[in-house]
Amino acid sequence: MIIDSLDNLDKYVALNPLFATVADYVKNTDLAKQPEGKQLIKGDELFVNFSLATGKTKEQARLESHDEMIDIQIPLSCPETMGYTPRCDLQPQPYNAEKDITFYDGEAQQYVTVYPGMFAIFFPQDGHAPCISQEEKIQKVIFKVKA
Repeated sequence: MIIDSLDNLDKYVALNPLFATVADYVKNTDLAKQPEGKQLIKGDELFVNFSLATGKTKEQARLESHDEMIDIQIPLSCPETMGYTPRCDLQPQPYNAEKDITFYDGEAQQYVTVYPGMFAIFFPQDGHAPCISQEEKIQKVIFKVKA
């Protein structure tokens, strides 16, 4: 897991060949003005979801992980708290290959608040519980990057 300012996104491009494309997209796109929904950038290897997510409590937010994709999550409208538990500390659960997601029971070990102007990167080894907020709706962007 990585959490940092969007101003520093370029510093992470060496971690994945597609991260440079994400950094360029973020620099050249007004993320807050994009319509809700999925936009393909490089087919199934890199796409972005513009979302208006429902805020949840820590108890409501479910830990999840992805085998095939890396999430780069960017809150736009308000701070968003995200839970984190290393996947190695989670009990194995059924994997949904069609949706590339595994859900886990219980609350996260740690929580961090990500503010607008920041991002969080979750790799396949990172269990994460997004969308924790007192706000009813969270405008956010989620880049899905082939791991």
